[in-house]
Amino acid sequence: MNSTDNNVVDIRHLTRRFNDKAALQDVTVRIPRGQVFGIVGENGAGKTTLIKHILGLYRAQHGSVSVFGMDPVKHPKEVLSRIGYLSEQPDFPEWMTIAQFMNYMAAFYPNWDRQYAAQLLEMASLDARKKIRELSKGQQARVGLCAAQAHRPELLVLDEPSSGLDPVARREILAAVIRTVVHEGRSVLLSSHLLEEVERVCDHLLFFSNGEVLLSDSMEAVLDRHYQITLRRPGQLEWQALPGVFNAVADNGEWQLFCFADIDQLTGLLQLQGAQILDTRRLSLNEAFLARSSQRHTPGRIA
Repeated sequence: MNSTDNNVVDIRHLTRRFNDKAALQDVTVRIPRGQVFGIVGENGAGKTTLIKHILGLYRAQHGSVSVFGMDPVKHPKEVLSRIGYLSEQPDFPEWMTIAQFMNYMAAFYPNWDRQYAAQLLEMASLDARKKIRELSKGQQARVGLCAAQAHRPELLVLDEPSSGLDPVARREILAAVIRTVVHEGRSVLLSSHLLEEVERVCDHLLFFSNGEVLLSDSMEAVLDRHYQITLRRPGQLEWQALPGVFNAVADNGEWQLFCFADIDQLTGLLQLQGAQILDTRRLSLNEAFLARSSQRHTPGRIA
């Protein structure tokens, strides 16, 4: 990840303000080739603002944005021709049939593969003769995903693609992403509040809050190193100084620490400080996200 050649996206120290509010604050993110890169965060955390910079819809006020080694604002045609994009609420021309819509989209992409597009529609169980206004929300999402992939993009950007869909439709979309993108060595950027699907498909996870990166690490590390420690210790606990601890709750003489750390090293340190360890347990991704979202102390970020 130190080499630009290995990254489809290379964002460095990006800051974006809207009036007096910082939507992005000193964000550094690198998305390597051939990975599914997940972004999670509460509403308004800055996820969509980050994606709009990648798509060249916003110019970097401070810092830099590079996609395929180019500035997406200065080189929109070269960048966007290599990206597939699906948003939470795609704007479809509802009077078109699916076939007409796919032909319309093909005009924007010189690498559009009509045979592959037909295969994608067949795999998604879509009748190309149907008008878009006749489709359910789940079917429209599948149309959007087919259109986003038919030119075999090097980067597929999914911004809340399955919000509001039923579990079957969500599972189908994720399966399509895995089958048609990841197995071919291309990259996916997935922004979603549905942590179960993020955990299932992502190789790398970015925790985002109030426009800042709280944590960026492999999914394996995120799942293996997020813990809750329950302990009892006389006197005040200066938990902010403990390595890897990002939140703490005191309750009737007991402490619950939330950490991203080597659990053996941290519990050993706590015992040296006189703490009695009552319990340790690994956090689920959902629990880690909730603890991160309410954290009151931010350790050094990894990006």
